[in-house]
Amino acid sequence: MPSVNLNHHKAFQPICTPERLLLGPGPSNAHPDVLKALSLPPVGHLDPFYVELMGEVQELLRYAWQTSNRLTLPMSGTGSSAMEATLANTVEKGDTVLVAIKGYFGNRLADMAGRYGANVQVVEKKWGQAFSLDELEEALIKTRPAILAMVHAETSTGVCQPMEGIGDLCRKYECLLLLDTVTSLGGVPLFLDEWKVDLAYSCSQKGLSCPPGLGPFTMSSRAEEKLANRSTKVPNWYLDVSLLNKYWGSDRVYHHTAPVNMNFGIREALRLLAEEGLEEAWNRHRTNAENLWSGLQRLGLEMHVDENLRLPTLTTVKIPEGIDGKGFALHLLNKHGVEIGGGLGELAGKVWRIGLMGYNSTPENVSRVLNLFESELSVFDKIDSAAA
Repeated sequence: MPSVNLNHHKAFQPICTPERLLLGPGPSNAHPDVLKALSLPPVGHLDPFYVELMGEVQELLRYAWQTSNRLTLPMSGTGSSAMEATLANTVEKGDTVLVAIKGYFGNRLADMAGRYGANVQVVEKKWGQAFSLDELEEALIKTRPAILAMVHAETSTGVCQPMEGIGDLCRKYECLLLLDTVTSLGGVPLFLDEWKVDLAYSCSQKGLSCPPGLGPFTMSSRAEEKLANRSTKVPNWYLDVSLLNKYWGSDRVYHHTAPVNMNFGIREALRLLAEEGLEEAWNRHRTNAENLWSGLQRLGLEMHVDENLRLPTLTTVKIPEGIDGKGFALHLLNKHGVEIGGGLGELAGKVWRIGLMGYNSTPENVSRVLNLFESELSVFDKIDSAAA
């Protein structure tokens, strides 16, 4: 007899998710075609059909990132797993890793690098700003790192780091360039090979409009060389690319049971991106973001980031004085089914984060969020004042 029994007074019903429009920092709503792909019957992770699909996913990821890197694959885990994989495979104890921190996720990179025994050095910028080439070169000269790690699209601040010339600096000072593209892949121009990026990672649930669960990962031949010359094993077995390469490479040797249906989903998401075309997708995100910015400013709201550095996928809006930002976000979610995000770290309670990513980057969603801010913010202000 079972020793633990269910509460027979509680009836467990089939899951029925509430209808939500996800306009926060992620996840975004999955494209209906992606959801259909996810619901297909699974096949074995060594089935010839699946092996062929793996190759298609890799080819499509290379297109999305604009890279010819041989080792390009989706890690079986969320974006943070791919983030960790970039460091786990290339950092050895005592390596100097310079992390350019301008937001919450730069701090996460520094934390992860330290856990793998790196000598972590940081160069910091105010949250809402980006680094100049001179600032980065000064830090490279001072620290002489093996790796420079930085965030392209900082989800916590809404800043897009200009990349021109940074890869050249890393070649000049003989270090690898590691780039977080979690909130840029699929929605913001990315040219990994042209920018001389050696390691990059992303996620499935933002610009690609697939549910969370996979972490796109790529490494250049320079990064492969550092991996091959390690004096110690990669300390994370699950994320060891030297082992994963045997599964995702030509050998197709079993490593772990891959999340087959998640790869169905990301393959469809990447196919949709390729069908639209990268430039078209980038232009769509930019146009919708600019309309959002101008609409919010017409309502008297102030953006946190200067326009030349703003992310088209994620906008940070300053919360007006006297407004309970968290309370307003909950009001939109509970009354209208629309999710927006609050601030992280230093920006907690200071900004809202509005995402227009992938499938969600549409003129209709821009109009909806602007209409809600116009109609609900003044009403919420009165409700909030009455409650006080």
